[in-house]
Amino acid sequence: MARLNGHLLRLPFYLLSLTMVIPFYWLLITVFKPPSELARTPPSFVPQSPTLANFYDAAWSPERINPGHLQGIFQRFQVDFGFWRFLFNSLFITGAVTVGSLLICSLAAYVIAKHDIKGRRTVFLLIIASMMVPWQTTLIPNYVIMRNLGWLDSYTGYIVPALAKAFVLFFLVQFLQSLPDELIQAARVDGAGEWRIWWRIVLPLLRPALAAMSIFIVLAEWNNFLWPLIIVQSDEMANLPVALARLNSYYAGPDHQGAIMAGGLLASVPTIVFFLIFQRYFVRGIALSGLKG
Repeated sequence: MARLNGHLLRLPFYLLSLTMVIPFYWLLITVFKPPSELARTPPSFVPQSPTLANFYDAAWSPERINPGHLQGIFQRFQVDFGFWRFLFNSLFITGAVTVGSLLICSLAAYVIAKHDIKGRRTVFLLIIASMMVPWQTTLIPNYVIMRNLGWLDSYTGYIVPALAKAFVLFFLVQFLQSLPDELIQAARVDGAGEWRIWWRIVLPLLRPALAAMSIFIVLAEWNNFLWPLIIVQSDEMANLPVALARLNSYYAGPDHQGAIMAGGLLASVPTIVFFLIFQRYFVRGIALSGLKG
C-alpha cells in the first residue's frame, strides 16, 4: 500500500516526463522514416521501412530528380566539410567558453570570497544586480562593440562576450565561503603565492562546483542561437542551431523533415552524453554550495 501511495504521489512527475520523452521519441522515429512515410496521413508512430538515408543517401544525384531519394543531412550544406564544420564550430565555441568562464569566474570568486579587499562586497552586489538586467538589452551595444573591434563573423566575437557569467561567479563565491579560511592561511604561511594557491588549492576544492556550473554553461552555449545569428555573416562560421534554422528555412515540406530531424538528433547527442557523465557532480555541487533549501 505504501509503495502504491508513493507511485501515486509521483504520478504528476511521470506525466510531466512524458512532455519531454514524447517529442524526443517523435524526433527519433522521424529520422529513420523514408520520404514516403514522412508525407503519410495519418502519420505512423513506428517506422515501417527504416532507413539511414536521412543521414546520407548514396542513391541521390543532383543531376537526376527522384522523389524517393533526397539529400541526407551530410549532403545538404555547401561549405567545406559540410555538417561537420558546424559541429566543430559548436564544439570549439562551447569548450572555449566553458573553460574560459570557469577559470575567470573561479579566480574572481577566490578574490571576492577569500581576500579582505575594500569594496569587495559592493562589487559583488553589483555583479549580482547585473543578473536582473535582461540580456536582450545588451544585444545592440555588444553588436556595436564587436563591429568596432572587427570581431564580427569570428570565433573571438562568439567567445569573448560570453566569458563573463554573473551566476557562475555567485555560485562559486557561495561555495568558497563554505570552505575554511585556514587552508588558505596555511598555504600563505608556507610561502605560496596567490596564483599558486588558486591553482593548487582553490581549483581542486572547487571541482564539484565547477562540474555543476559546466553543465549550465555547456547547455546554454551549445543551444545559443540569437547571438550567433546576429554576428554570423558567412555559412562557414555558423554553429549548429543557426545552421539547422537555416536548413529548416531553405527546405520546406514534410519530405525534408527527416534530414532536419537527423540534424537535430546529432546536435542533441553531445549534450545528453555530457549531462550523463557530469550529473553526479551536479548534485554534489548543489548540495555543497550553500544554496540548498
